[in-house]
Amino acid sequence: AADEPGLGWLEYAGVAGGGVGLFFEAVGDAQLARFKKDPANAGQIMDRGLWAWTRHPNYFGDVCVWVGLWLLAVGHPAGLLAAVSPLVMGFFLVRVSGKSLLEKNMRRSRGPAYDAYVARTSGFFPRPPRRS
Repeated sequence: AADEPGLGWLEYAGVAGGGVGLFFEAVGDAQLARFKKDPANAGQIMDRGLWAWTRHPNYFGDVCVWVGLWLLAVGHPAGLLAAVSPLVMGFFLVRVSGKSLLEKNMRRSRGPAYDAYVARTSGFFPRPPRRS
């Protein structure tokens, strides 16, 4: 809390959540860049590394960063109001501009291969891939 010296458990949770988020964003982006750089992968679906555990590691990571920032702020009286930030960002990334638009385009361009990827890979929260 703001009136206590040092960091409390919420602040540690916020730092951890933000760290997890940055990891997912950075590693996911690096894996995708490496995948796209290889001409043998043209037209293929990235389904290795973090992308085997979630179809959107970068969006998941972004939401983790926002939640982490909120946890860091929640110790302050006005910090509760900041809860709207991760909720709005999560909503937009999952339902409006991020995941839903990207998946619509991927289904159109990759067809049944993308449907198979969707069937085995979590849409947002990381989990081990299902067997085909």
